[in-house]
Amino acid sequence: MSRRIFLSVFDNEDDIMDAARAVREEGLTIVDIYAPYAVHGLEKAAGFAPSRLPWICFALGLAGAAFKIWFEFWTTSTSWPINVGGKPWNSWPAFLPITFEVMVLAAGVGTVLALFITSRLWPGKKAVMPFPGVTDDRFALILEEKDATFNADAVRRLCEKYNAVHTEEREENKR
Repeated sequence: MSRRIFLSVFDNEDDIMDAARAVREEGLTIVDIYAPYAVHGLEKAAGFAPSRLPWICFALGLAGAAFKIWFEFWTTSTSWPINVGGKPWNSWPAFLPITFEVMVLAAGVGTVLALFITSRLWPGKKAVMPFPGVTDDRFALILEEKDATFNADAVRRLCEKYNAVHTEEREENKR
């Protein structure tokens, strides 16, 4: 299945930020924005939803800590109780340092895996660049042409108002 997209390329981060705001005010759909480095505030200007990865990180850290506490409690008080120095078998304070480490490990590794899964990244995946130099020194704004009311000439003039160096329409296969 294919779709029509409108691509505009910019040289400056301020130009793409202003163009993204203007395009959103016109009610157009921004599919993606390519930038050679992180541009703070660009996701808000484009109207992208906030990332859910912090919540995934929190949930995985909590799950890792809960599993670790359960596992250590089970091993020291149920499965193989050993009296060490007269301490009780279920000594919770002794569990805390390693619990913190396991929590951080589970949150970190799990968040990276969640990022790869949600981004559909896997080993050997080929990068598809919309325009040459987009990861070097150019910024690209990709809009979706949803229906026949999309006026490419008006959008081209709007993008050129914000110093677009290249604009084009193309048909692309959905991923």
